[in-house]
Amino acid sequence: MAQQHLDPTDPRSRHAGPIPTGDALAGYLRAQATEFLRALRLHRETGSGANGSEGSAEAARALRRSARRISASLHTFQPLLDSDWCEAMRPELAWVSGTLAMEHAYTARLERLLAALHRLSGSAAFPAQNGARVTAAASPKAGSPSQERGNLTVGAAKAGALLDRQLTLARTRAHSTALQALGSSRFHAVADKVAVLASEVPLAKTADATDLRPLSAAARDRLADAVTALPLVVAGHPYNAAALVHGLSPDTVPHPQDAPWHQVRLLLRLHRYAREAVTGPKGNAVVDLRLLAAGQALNRHRDASEASASAAQAARTPRIAPATAYALGVLHADQRHEVEAARFAFQQAWQKETVGAS
Repeated sequence: MAQQHLDPTDPRSRHAGPIPTGDALAGYLRAQATEFLRALRLHRETGSGANGSEGSAEAARALRRSARRISASLHTFQPLLDSDWCEAMRPELAWVSGTLAMEHAYTARLERLLAALHRLSGSAAFPAQNGARVTAAASPKAGSPSQERGNLTVGAAKAGALLDRQLTLARTRAHSTALQALGSSRFHAVADKVAVLASEVPLAKTADATDLRPLSAAARDRLADAVTALPLVVAGHPYNAAALVHGLSPDTVPHPQDAPWHQVRLLLRLHRYAREAVTGPKGNAVVDLRLLAAGQALNRHRDASEASASAAQAARTPRIAPATAYALGVLHADQRHEVEAARFAFQQAWQKETVGAS
């Protein structure tokens, strides 16, 4: 018998048992607030040096996770909560999550770009390691079949060094910004409000009798509408020349093709967190493989899109050598191909047919 998969967006997969109301939402918010405070305590205990320890990095990730979930719940279930309180808390939680995310994002982006340069050129000397050896080894005779790869290898070493300088500087600044933010009065005010949330959730008067499922379904419908508006037909093709042409132009504005996909990623996250609030901790044991695969594809899309933008920005650096600019152009094209591959993977995951009960 063929394996059957339950589609969580199908009405048949609705919450079984007691109707989830404001009490369930309050329990979920208290749990996430507790996680936030636990991560904050861990971050203070582990400390942070110039580059941050592994423990403090994990604590920062936990802070971001809980802040995202609280903020998403305030957005989706705002009718069940104090409206003024939600409007005041959501931008502050977004500020905390966004500030703490930047250092990790720059680190991961640099690793991704250097790995791509290594894959494209076949050189392991990134950045600026054994540069003379690489240059000598990568100087094939003119007209030889490996000349193009050799030229890419020479430029890739310098491109890797340039990216390392730019993104390491950005990561260092992001680390300093995060430290300043965690020590600011603004963050302490947010932490105090989260501490209160861990014991007292500002529910509306009608929350105890209000079903969470219609609001969760609304989040699902917003996601479905946004996915419907995506050019999934274009995503079915392995090559999208329009994205490459825009990325290599002097215009530094992000490519308009990427914005709807980033929005779908955010809506998918809101949908996931709404399901968590409705089903409760035990309900999370049932993993929605389709949403998981779609979310992973959209994460890869975001990472590749940002990496391609960094490569294009580095290529606009004044007075760089032609070989360096060539390597950065190849790198940009490679990351745009990764963007298209991620879109295709999302299309395959989202449009996967579920097997009905027979």
